[in-house]
Amino acid sequence: MQLPINRFKRAILAGQHQLGLWVSLASPYSAEIVAGSGFDWLVLDTEHSPNDVSSILGQLQATAAYPVSPIVRPSWNDPIQQKRYLDIGAQTLLIPYVQNAEEAAQAVAGMRYPPNGMRGVGGTMRASGFGRLATYAQSCEDELCLLVQIETQEGLDNLEAIAAVDGVDGIFIGPADLSASLGHLGDMKHPNVQNVIEDAIRRIRACGKAPGILTFDEALARRYIELGSLFTAVGMDAAVLARETEKLAARFR
Repeated sequence: MQLPINRFKRAILAGQHQLGLWVSLASPYSAEIVAGSGFDWLVLDTEHSPNDVSSILGQLQATAAYPVSPIVRPSWNDPIQQKRYLDIGAQTLLIPYVQNAEEAAQAVAGMRYPPNGMRGVGGTMRASGFGRLATYAQSCEDELCLLVQIETQEGLDNLEAIAAVDGVDGIFIGPADLSASLGHLGDMKHPNVQNVIEDAIRRIRACGKAPGILTFDEALARRYIELGSLFTAVGMDAAVLARETEKLAARFR
């Protein structure tokens, strides 16, 4: 048995853009549907959806047969959550609300076994093929990927320091919380917010790290990709379902 290759990590480190979709319906069935839609990566979100370890496990299993990389977003920068999602087979984690280098280093520690980190050591878990991959503890770090999320003014102020933390592979710009932090709650398209986002993408690339972002606006998505975003989510399963069913109903009213 061999450790699965993290295609997403290898792609962003090589500077190859990855197209993504946010997944928040908390269902293995719906996750499997979108897994075959042609995206490079899916975020299985636990921060703003009714997901937990059990439901994420089902979605990891449902998407495993497809050429798509699942990324799990824990609800907080919590090493206990990291340990649990890594143990059930997540290879890439997106950690929300990272504001400084110390918090980024804490997230890195949650990805690594001692003496380099604080991830608890388990033997017979899904990530190691239930113990069949004897070298998992020694080799897993090569295929694990850490993305940290900047979504406040403090995070922006510390962007270069966060990017310099060893073990941070990419930096995701959270436009919703960032717009609130900048005084424009609910207005992610405000010129001041957009200027900050564009500048952040350039700064992250200048640090040699991969920038990422989520937007439902096609023109903005293409603009961010043009500026250098390397992992861009262009929609959300729940939003697609809500908006498209509204349009369908409206055509018959």
